Amino acid sequence: MIPPIDISSLSAPAQKLLQPSAPPKLQEMAARGIAPGIKPAEMLAILVVLLESERPAVKETAEKTLSALPDPLLSAALGADLAPAAIDVLARSCAGRMDVLEKLVVMPRIAMDTLEAVARSGDEQTTERLAVNEERLLAHPRLIELLYLNKHTRMSTADRIVELATRHGLELTGIAAWKEASTAIQNELIIEPGSEPTPDDLLFQETQAIADMLARDEPAAEPEDTHAEVEEGKEVVKDRFVPLYKRIADMSVTQKIRRAMLGSREERMLLVRDTNRLVSSASVRSPLMKEDEAALLSRNKNLNEEILRIIATTPEWLKSYVVKKNLVENPKTPVLLATRLIQQLRESDLRHIAKSKNVTGAVQEAARRHLNRRTT
Repeated sequence: MIPPIDISSLSAPAQKLLQPSAPPKLQEMAARGIAPGIKPAEMLAILVVLLESERPAVKETAEKTLSALPDPLLSAALGADLAPAAIDVLARSCAGRMDVLEKLVVMPRIAMDTLEAVARSGDEQTTERLAVNEERLLAHPRLIELLYLNKHTRMSTADRIVELATRHGLELTGIAAWKEASTAIQNELIIEPGSEPTPDDLLFQETQAIADMLARDEPAAEPEDTHAEVEEGKEVVKDRFVPLYKRIADMSVTQKIRRAMLGSREERMLLVRDTNRLVSSASVRSPLMKEDEAALLSRNKNLNEEILRIIATTPEWLKSYVVKKNLVENPKTPVLLATRLIQQLRESDLRHIAKSKNVTGAVQEAARRHLNRRTT
């Protein structure tokens, strides 16, 4: 938590302005950034305190002033030793200004909450600036997680910070597919930071643009599979997803894993079929995957066994009756997991499974045994 401005640390004139008994007109002037004799850093501190004013007019005026600080006041304040609360307010109000942020992120009193907010939502230039401070990243691994999960972070930068964490033996649990990402990075060439995006960075951005266009042009109420089954055990990519499929096919393993973490459901449906197990596993571990996607995947008989194993051992997906039923009926689901789920199914579904020729004999037999136990 960021500590509030310590009013007692301010000059006597500044303290007087901030007293509850101060004349409203005087506080409104201060909220506009007008206070004779007050230095820029203190003026910024006053504005931050006035954001919490119980006088609506004063609070609103302070908010407007902070959203468009005069350049002379801002420049002078950036050269001072600002309080953590003042740095935080500036970082949020100047989110799109690299000239401001690059000075804020190196201030010794900047709070970790502020750095995390910048890492979470900063633009490309901002994330580049944060990612070069390796000492700080290693001391606060949460920053690595947030930078990785920020879609504005360059792909080459994401690779670099994952390699840094892996080399130092960090376990980043905030990245759902950390194991896959960490394993994959060991086979990748790490690009040194540069002023211009790499070809991999551009490919990553282009893929995101195509995925965004697909979602925007034809939003589906129900999750649509990217593949159509043309015969038993054989699928083809549907025409409208071919451009996205081709872009993804050109990606490195680490790029695919990160797209699985950040991308659209169409990307996940393509990536879950990737021949590389690290990629397919990362896809089904994505924090963006919804229950209806899990249901769609759990009935697919063309997926590899590991994908169904992950779904069958993820508590979130097992809250869904449809997912459990699909897993039991899918002959690709590992028998041990399928038979464990038998006891959670309704009697009518068990009767169907006990007679079905589309499930394994072991699952059929387990369904019969469970039915017998229920009726005796």
